[in-house]
Amino acid sequence: MTNFVNWISPEVLRTLGWTLLHFIWQGAGLAALFAVATAVCRSSTARYALAVSALVLMMVSPVITFTWLRAPANPAVRTGAGGASTSAGTSTRNAIALSSSLAPVAESRTVQPSAMLWLVEAWFLGVLLLSLRTAGGLFLIERMRRKEVQPVGGELYERCLALQRGMGLDRVIQYCECHGLDAPAVLGWFRPVVLLPVRALTGLSEQQIEAVIAHELAHIRRLDCFVNLFQIAAETLLFYHPAVWWVSQGIRAERENCCDDEAISLCGDAVNYARALTLMEEWRTAPRLMMAANRSPLAQRVVRVLGWEGARGGTRVAGLAASFVCLVGALLAGHAFLGVAHAALGAGTSQRQEQGSGSVIVVRPEPAAAKERTAQAAKPSGMAAAKTQTNKNKDQQTASDDLNKKQSYLDAMEAAGFKNLTVDELIAMKIQGVTPEYVREIHELGFEPTPDELVGMRVQGITSEYVREMRAFDSHLNIDELIGMKVQGVTPEYIREFHDLGLQPSADDLIGLKVQGVTPGYVKEMRATGLKPNTDELIGMKVQGITPEYVKSIEAAGFRDLDCDELIGAKVQGITPEFIEKARKHGFQNLTLDKLMALKHADIL
Repeated sequence: MTNFVNWISPEVLRTLGWTLLHFIWQGAGLAALFAVATAVCRSSTARYALAVSALVLMMVSPVITFTWLRAPANPAVRTGAGGASTSAGTSTRNAIALSSSLAPVAESRTVQPSAMLWLVEAWFLGVLLLSLRTAGGLFLIERMRRKEVQPVGGELYERCLALQRGMGLDRVIQYCECHGLDAPAVLGWFRPVVLLPVRALTGLSEQQIEAVIAHELAHIRRLDCFVNLFQIAAETLLFYHPAVWWVSQGIRAERENCCDDEAISLCGDAVNYARALTLMEEWRTAPRLMMAANRSPLAQRVVRVLGWEGARGGTRVAGLAASFVCLVGALLAGHAFLGVAHAALGAGTSQRQEQGSGSVIVVRPEPAAAKERTAQAAKPSGMAAAKTQTNKNKDQQTASDDLNKKQSYLDAMEAAGFKNLTVDELIAMKIQGVTPEYVREIHELGFEPTPDELVGMRVQGITSEYVREMRAFDSHLNIDELIGMKVQGVTPEYIREFHDLGLQPSADDLIGLKVQGVTPGYVKEMRATGLKPNTDELIGMKVQGITPEYVKSIEAAGFRDLDCDELIGAKVQGITPEFIEKARKHGFQNLTLDKLMALKHADIL
């Protein structure tokens, strides 16, 4: 990559290198100011605006630095007697000011042009690699759009439109199902598409689905996709500074908080929405370029949604102190760094001019006063610390109350037989409403569920009464079967109707029957045609779309006494009364079902 010197001048490379180095202290200072500002803000909207502003300043500061450092590279100097006399006065007036900035000139010359060239090349290589990663993400999203996306059903589409109107969105938005994702997400910038994965549609309740769709619509209304694109550009160009990634992560976290607030305000059920977030935490497969409902750390979002934010006064005070120290250090480092960089760039210019001219006086501008900037930056820090201190006692009392509640819940769960629970298990069980009484009821029924199984049972609304009713039909049901039947809506009445028809389906059969939409009425209709299908045959016939009308039409075409397997095979091969009539018109007689299938498979007609 040393071909840089062939198409970029050494002066530009050197200035770019110093700009990259300057951003180290600039980024730290901006991050410290951002930390101070967010420590005193409670509103997610305000914190989000501060985070975006901080990232914008991080992108602008290298541009300003590069322009400012390039200014001495072409100084307005004069040669000869007149020029010397004019510059001499200026040089005399700036003698004291220049003494401090010119002191490190000898040291700055140790930064060889080759070292600066390698620095710029390393930065360019990093930008190139991250750009390739972004291009790969765009390719995956486009591939997903082409192969794994299909429009949603009419009923769900109407619900989505109702939510869209409720949020005041008049844009054209597509709503599609996607098998490649596990949580709802937004795709596209100018023509947004809300992707609703099949797993979320089957694993969440209607209210939870509406809440997460409202979350995605909030992303569209707030134009978060464009901000996300800007974040990716900032992370690509300034990848080497941890402060950029930290501020960008803060943007993503507060963006999700803002959309959570809008979803809850529209749907009105924070607990139900928190349950949906908990379920989707294990489904995280959305690419970075997409806005997904399960982005950002789950624990903080759930605690915030439920209003469990405990005392953070001590943390805020510590953060303010650390931010203030970081800010002062960054400003001091920047003051010294500016002198070194300007001296180095000025020295290089002086050497080149001395080679072409005998008498040249270079006038360097006096560096800006860092003390005023330090004083101005310190004022908001002091005010933030004062405001935070006034709420410290109240926050500590709130933390004490929350701790007592958590300890009492923990003691009760240990008394119910659950010891050594992890923090994630405790949070999930508490959010989903798993109480010690519920645990004891399940234990009395002979089950020994794990914490995850208890959460799953509670999410699906499995009560002890439901377990007793289902066990009346099958005493050997396990927890997974109970959860599966509850998810699919298998009720005791549904089972009783099949028993009245003389069928004894197992738990897996019941789930399959319910998934495929096999009802007792469908069984009666098929039996009225003379068929006597069992459970597996009923599922197979329903999957292939065999209706009583189809059976009667096949019989009317001359094929009577077909069993269920033959009918399924005929339907799979596309044998219809129209095809049978077409074959006979071409002179084919004494056709059997196997011959019809052979004709269909060979595509002769």
